[in-house]
Amino acid sequence: MRALSASAALALFFFAGSAVAQQARLGLGTPATPEQIRGWDIDVRPDGAGLPPGKGSVEQGEKIYAEQCAACHGEKGQDPAKGFDRLVGGKGTLATPKPVQTVGSYWPHATTLFDYVHRAMPFPAPQTLTADEVYSVVAYVLYLNDIVPRDTVMTAQDLMKVKMPNAEGFIPDGRPDAENMKCKTDCK
Repeated sequence: MRALSASAALALFFFAGSAVAQQARLGLGTPATPEQIRGWDIDVRPDGAGLPPGKGSVEQGEKIYAEQCAACHGEKGQDPAKGFDRLVGGKGTLATPKPVQTVGSYWPHATTLFDYVHRAMPFPAPQTLTADEVYSVVAYVLYLNDIVPRDTVMTAQDLMKVKMPNAEGFIPDGRPDAENMKCKTDCK
């Protein structure tokens, strides 16, 4: 009987402590301000939401690419250093036993290229390129993949008009995003 009472008291202590912990704040840090959140919210979606103002040409992109990108991805995006991705080529290989997934053969949205370069490149110093520099690099990589002509000057509006070769290569997955969701209405 005494062991049962001790067990019950111990359980009550842990459950009560858990309830208090869920309600109490630790008093560490401060809530993020809307301005701070805007600074972190830099993604660009496939529909173009999040694209910043700016513009860049293929010619400017070629110079920036040579300085910031070629060491990892190769001079023309086809011969990368070990461990880095090829950016150009691969057309017609996706259905083969050894598909070559590049910007020109695999990526469905040009805005995804902008998003990735903007957030993650150049590799040793991500987020150091200006919006104009990112538009320039994107224009150059799309040019290398024969998607835009050499005289292209890329803006947000122009980027949204780019039709990627594999734009129709992805299909929506109709399955639920999560499993074992509790039913909330009209459950059986």
